[in-house]
Amino acid sequence: MKNDRRLRRLVDGDAVWLWSVRRKLDRDRYENCRLTLSLRRDDSRSRLSIVFRPGPGRFISNTYFEAGTVVAGPEGDWLNLYEPKTVRRLIQIAAACGELPTEPGTREVDGWYLYEASMAAQRAEA
Repeated sequence: MKNDRRLRRLVDGDAVWLWSVRRKLDRDRYENCRLTLSLRRDDSRSRLSIVFRPGPGRFISNTYFEAGTVVAGPEGDWLNLYEPKTVRRLIQIAAACGELPTEPGTREVDGWYLYEASMAAQRAEA
């Protein structure tokens, strides 16, 4: 069985990032579920938590599709948070938006607006 909670390592240029994906599921109320991508530079005590919560037209993996997946939009565009390419793109977008924390501690951001920017970048690459 795969360990979904393990800490992963990603090298992006000169930076080394440690990241993990966590799921909080509520079997009784889907709207209380969340999927969190936690990112921390190897040389820092600051952490960025990118949180995805379900909402109208926005879905997080819960058992119906692949673990770590977020889906939105009329075309059903999706991202898998376990893919290093996805994580790298989200780091770059968060940096461009000024979302990377500079102080020790955790900064939590809504993942859906980073998702929209990631989808736009993915379409531009195609």
